Amino acid sequence: MATETRRLADLAGHDAFIHRHNGPRADDVAQMLDTLGVDSMATLIEKTVPPGIRLGRELSLEGPRTEAEALDYLKRLARQNKVFKTYIGQGYHNTHVPAVIQRNVLENPGWYTAYTPYQPEIAQGRLEGLLNFQQMVMDLTGMELANASLLDEATAAAEAMALCQRANKKSKSKAFFVADDVLPQTLDVVRTRANYFGFELIVAPADELAAHEVFGALLQYPGHSGEVRDLGGLLSAARERGIMTCVAADIMSLVLLKEPGALGADIVVGNTQRFGVPMGFGGPHAAFFATTDKLKRSIPGRIIGVSKDTRGQQALRMAMQTREQHIRREKATSNICTAQALLANIAGFYAVYHGAEGLRTIATRIHRLTTILAEGLSQKGIRLAHDSWFDTLRLTGVDAGKVHGRAMTHEINLRYFDGGDIGVSLDETTTAHDLDVLFDVLIGEEHGLSVTALDESIVAAGSSGIPKACRRDSAFLQHPTFQRYRSETEMLRYLKRLENKDLSLTHAMIPLGSCTMKLNATSEMIPITWPEFGQIHPFAPQDQVVGYKQMIDELAAFLVEITGYDHISMQPNSGAQGEYAGLVAIRRYQAAEGQGHRDICLIPSSAHGTNPASAAMAQMKVVVVECDSDGNIDLADLRTKAEQHHESLSAIMLTYPSTHGVFEEGVREACQIVHDHGGQVYVDGANMNAQVGLTRPGDFGADVSHLNLHKTFCIPHGGGGPGMGPIGVKAHLAPFVSNHVVTPISGVNPECGAVSAAAFGSASILPISWAYIKMMGARGLREATELAILNANYVAERLDGHYPVLYRGVNGTVAHECIIDIRPLKASSGISEEDIAKRLMDYGFHAPTMSFPVPGTLMVEPTESESRYEIDRFCDAMIAIREEIGRVERGDWPADDNPLVHAPHTMADLIDADWARLYSRELGAFPSPAVKAAKVWPAVNRVDNVHGDRQLICSCPSIDEYRD
Repeated sequence: MATETRRLADLAGHDAFIHRHNGPRADDVAQMLDTLGVDSMATLIEKTVPPGIRLGRELSLEGPRTEAEALDYLKRLARQNKVFKTYIGQGYHNTHVPAVIQRNVLENPGWYTAYTPYQPEIAQGRLEGLLNFQQMVMDLTGMELANASLLDEATAAAEAMALCQRANKKSKSKAFFVADDVLPQTLDVVRTRANYFGFELIVAPADELAAHEVFGALLQYPGHSGEVRDLGGLLSAARERGIMTCVAADIMSLVLLKEPGALGADIVVGNTQRFGVPMGFGGPHAAFFATTDKLKRSIPGRIIGVSKDTRGQQALRMAMQTREQHIRREKATSNICTAQALLANIAGFYAVYHGAEGLRTIATRIHRLTTILAEGLSQKGIRLAHDSWFDTLRLTGVDAGKVHGRAMTHEINLRYFDGGDIGVSLDETTTAHDLDVLFDVLIGEEHGLSVTALDESIVAAGSSGIPKACRRDSAFLQHPTFQRYRSETEMLRYLKRLENKDLSLTHAMIPLGSCTMKLNATSEMIPITWPEFGQIHPFAPQDQVVGYKQMIDELAAFLVEITGYDHISMQPNSGAQGEYAGLVAIRRYQAAEGQGHRDICLIPSSAHGTNPASAAMAQMKVVVVECDSDGNIDLADLRTKAEQHHESLSAIMLTYPSTHGVFEEGVREACQIVHDHGGQVYVDGANMNAQVGLTRPGDFGADVSHLNLHKTFCIPHGGGGPGMGPIGVKAHLAPFVSNHVVTPISGVNPECGAVSAAAFGSASILPISWAYIKMMGARGLREATELAILNANYVAERLDGHYPVLYRGVNGTVAHECIIDIRPLKASSGISEEDIAKRLMDYGFHAPTMSFPVPGTLMVEPTESESRYEIDRFCDAMIAIREEIGRVERGDWPADDNPLVHAPHTMADLIDADWARLYSRELGAFPSPAVKAAKVWPAVNRVDNVHGDRQLICSCPSIDEYRD
């Protein structure tokens, strides 16, 4: 019967996507298994995955669907969403995505399949786009420094609070002030973070700041109900009292409003969603974080800086790029290890596309239409809660019930405040016709108002909702980059020029261990730009998001079956956020059980650096568990420390397979030890790509895991974000995951605060993972995992003998990745892992993960999507590099003059009239036949990291340098 079902599936083409997602063909698999000396895939899995944790059955999921079937079904779900005209505001707005940016960035795999720019020589395009973003934020906020984005406005505000406490050496207070007109979702996230930092949160009207002794304060500009007020006096008074201040600002309003930096803010945060990024039911969107120069060494997240290469030419890089979590671990100031790079690039390009004059036109039109609306409503006796505004009005004393009825008839969403007030927020998509309809809704169809007459009236009177003291009088976006690209032809060429400076999955395998750079299939990506997903406000009424809810529920059900957990929370919008959310759920559960004193978190020495950082953020004390000589958790040490901390043990954070790329045999025992001593088990889901269909963390003893959907489940990395990190939990933890103050989640304790600004995180990218699982089906997912393990073992076998493979399992196999040890080669030749990483660029590859989790090593993860041809090409390159190292060892080349230390080689090297190196130009730039056929040129020579950190410049180069 199973064979007959399989034949019918083949006739329907249901296996077609599986074959396209997975790289190796059947004959390749046979030859690779032969290379490994095993007779079948089943034998390889038996040797690799411990028998005591194997699933032993197929996942209970539907069979695979074709791409056409999956997209047709998803389209039917999407049609259940209602795309109403939305005036809810509250941090999210309709926007026009410039078509040239949508087609050439958002929908372009050259942009969305690239990795985080840790190798800057092949990432200069992304880096320039992010530098533009930083410059845009600095100009509009009036601050001296900005980072390359954070996850969302709410978490950016929480990071700002933490920075205030760290940086404010004058204040001994543990209290933080939040103005009561801060966006409610921001307050929700800040409250959660404050609770586990041990901060007292004081929420009160902004004018009451002077009455409190606090280390910092958060103010909203404009306020959540639209009021625009001069914050200068409040900020100045706070500074005199030693209070650090954060301003959460609307990025579009800053085109017309006086910049917070000029008002005296220490930190400015916000969201760039309305700069050309669809609302997407809450994300992904790039938050911004800007501050003063004196705080540059403490700013969270990534910063793009200007440095130079070995030829002295300007080169961009991630400044201070070694993740502080991997160095400082539990002493890290933040667990943030990612950004929203793709969305930050889109927002930055939106500013490049429009320029200062275009943004001014958009912002002025928004404000003028809002002023017309305010004037018309006032003429009809409707009271406004405030006499100032940028784009938002709060109406008071209205019949909210009647207005709501008329709004639904016209398919319009407004904001409804507790107490009966109504909010209306306009945006760049609002037209004069929209105002006519709004008057009908807010007043009734017999209002007799004329938009044209009202416009003439306010122009004649010089009316404005922005107080004179709050009007911007400074220039912005004066750099040539924001002035040059006005025609679509020029913009198109600029985007293509930047894309051509980057290496992505469109060029080659990206073999990064622990990062899982696999296929992001086009059919999975298509739905994210459908209006039924992209143009939905995160706070739209529930009956308008039925399709979204069903898709999310179905994806959650898929993940429950895949992981063995009982419940999935979709809120965390990054892996690090998932870690934090999972640990917070554990702490809430233990507190509810009268065990709130439990605060010890056991973490293996091999763990990802975000693990101890997340534990510290959840107010836990980290105790390190040692690893044995084979890289496994030392169970004796674990048992000793669990017993030592029996009364206060809260949790252990494991990664499985281990960070060393091995399925540890003792994982069940490790989980049992912790449970026996009253603790919970957190399993980091970073390496889930080795588990799907073969084993489930919920079955072998885990209580909670986060899932990197941007790794295992095919959401692309986007050059450094977006990501999603939903958590799976066992039933006892389900009531304690994150709820949301604006969009309550059933089944969750209402007192469990949010960790992200939107209830379902970056919801608009969830269709990617939904489509992947739907098109792979149970069998396809299992086969993908098996091939990921096969490919990793094939790499380990081919490289063994050339490079030592550091860790293997008890039967001599690795999991889905392997670590090769460069330290002996460095000792014998002076060639480092960084030299190898840069030399790989000459062979057309991105480097594996460098020096993590073991310094002086390279961690390789080929994934299931790479073909045997591409894997062989990579292995051939690594073997050729080993031969080059041998020439250094033998003295054929000196340690300071060889292709490795001079790598990567650029066009500038090739045309250098003074070439005097001991090897040929051809060997330097074209070391393999594959490269001669298709060359990816590094845009710059090796970048000087030390120079970039010592002379930290994080803004666009000066106009003179630009002209040069």
